[in-house]
Amino acid sequence: MSDSSPTSSPARPAVVLDVWCELQCPDCRGALDDLRALRERYGDRLELRLRHFPLDKHRHSFAAAQSAEEALEQGQGWPYVEAVLGRVTELDRKGEPFLVEVAGELGLDAEEFDTALIDGRHILIVDADQAEGKAIGVTGTPTYVIGGERLDGGKSQEGLRERVEEIADRLLAEQA
Repeated sequence: MSDSSPTSSPARPAVVLDVWCELQCPDCRGALDDLRALRERYGDRLELRLRHFPLDKHRHSFAAAQSAEEALEQGQGWPYVEAVLGRVTELDRKGEPFLVEVAGELGLDAEEFDTALIDGRHILIVDADQAEGKAIGVTGTPTYVIGGERLDGGKSQEGLRERVEEIADRLLAEQA
């Protein structure tokens, strides 16, 4: 999932940061400040792509991933992701009705969210992300992939943003 628009100059394509995330994960909630700081620093030079990696230990994570895809389809992917991650304990407690509730709070078509969860229209995207994550060695969330390097943030976010910035700066300098 990506809400970033491609860079306007074909000579300077955006560096891609894949963020393997799970919307019921407290560690992913903790990573939000880093993701906001990265968006602030790089703007459209860094494309943040949410990649889904629902974990079995969180029973609403698969539905949350599907909901994030519906939010993207309705033009509010990252705002939705941030709203849900900011309230993971509420998601734990309320489950799928909470996902629809957040959509309504953001002015999205909540009824369509409910329908999307019932008809499973986004399941293949979530399954594909999860399979790709497993194939490249993702075992927990958040995990970042930038410039072919995988950085695991599940145990600690300490120093991760700085490492992402080092790699992004290097990749952007190579493109210049």
